[in-house]
Amino acid sequence: MKKIILFLLCTSITFAQKDLSSAEKFQIELNKSYADSLKSPLNKEDLKQFKGLEFFSINEKYIVEATFIRTKKEKPFGMKTTTSRTPLYKKYGELHFKIDGKALKLNVYQNINLKKKPGYEDYLFLPFSDLTCGKESYIGGRYVDMKIQKGKKWTIDFNKAYNPYCAYNYEYSCPIVPLENDLDIEINAGVKKFHD
Repeated sequence: MKKIILFLLCTSITFAQKDLSSAEKFQIELNKSYADSLKSPLNKEDLKQFKGLEFFSINEKYIVEATFIRTKKEKPFGMKTTTSRTPLYKKYGELHFKIDGKALKLNVYQNINLKKKPGYEDYLFLPFSDLTCGKESYIGGRYVDMKIQKGKKWTIDFNKAYNPYCAYNYEYSCPIVPLENDLDIEINAGVKKFHD
């Protein structure tokens, strides 16, 4: 029995370490991308002074296991953006989870045009806002990129939350976080706001 418990404990620690290092890799790659003048959303002035994005500390607490519920008969809709552009999305399902014992729900979406591109068939979009918005994080909310996962238990890693490009440059057109994805809790994970 002791061996089984020890094995399960070691397995869960290894899983957590793997996920934490995955978030670290994500943050390093994001900084590399933003420092690259060919990929960066930063304007020329900010790019000259860019030394790296500011992140909340990577925290295992914000790697959550959610119960996924596939919603049926969802119709495509034009998601509002910061411009007149309305890209077509479809609600793919709901993610139900808990943080600090509080029951929370987020809708996850699929971009209709993106899923037609080879390699992006399983990509999903998870926009959210929370109580850090306008304080430690960007006022307009943040995004998490996801892929379709197997089964009913899905993992959300908020340590990989990033800002829309509009947080850095007003020239971009960014999806606005739907009201139903506003969380009544602080998500102290992912990218912080760029300018004070």
